[in-house]
Amino acid sequence: MKVEALHNETELLAQAASGCEKAFATLFHGYRNKIYSVAFRLTGSEFLAEEVIQDIFLKLWVKKETLPQIQDFEDYLFIMTRNHVFSALKKMARQQQLVDELQLEMPSGENTTYNRIMDDEIEQIVRQAVELLPAQQKQIYLLSKDQELKREEIAKMLRISSETVKTHLARALRHIRAYSKLKLEITISWLLFFLVN
Repeated sequence: MKVEALHNETELLAQAASGCEKAFATLFHGYRNKIYSVAFRLTGSEFLAEEVIQDIFLKLWVKKETLPQIQDFEDYLFIMTRNHVFSALKKMARQQQLVDELQLEMPSGENTTYNRIMDDEIEQIVRQAVELLPAQQKQIYLLSKDQELKREEIAKMLRISSETVKTHLARALRHIRAYSKLKLEITISWLLFFLVN
């Protein structure tokens, strides 16, 4: 269902095409939740869904002069979002396959070096991801991971319910997994270049 505030969508697209940032912002706020829902349904990740929103609207802004040619903006966004997510997932899968093949072909000494580099890199990426967590999620994650406290112990310490701890932990882990996937994609590309050349 179209957002009511966008009843003048054709006009907004024309204004955005001519460089009006206010019109573009109206389109962004009118459709960001719809894009988020589609991206989250496909990826299962809050972090990646937010990244998709940014990527989609960046692409639209770069090619803003083509906006008035779009017949049904909502359908266009849905197709664009779906294609963007599928391309990203396929790229990740291809890179993982390359890594697997490379590990099989490497002499054991090089393989050990590769694994050590990857272990260090993963540890660093996870630390970065944890630093980006909201304060309470970060605190709960660290109490669980570093101090190995149980959910009930964390709940008692922070005076919150066990369910709240569970929710925060689940969100923290989703964020860390999504962030790590994204960052490892770049790291793997670099390592493949370094090790193959």
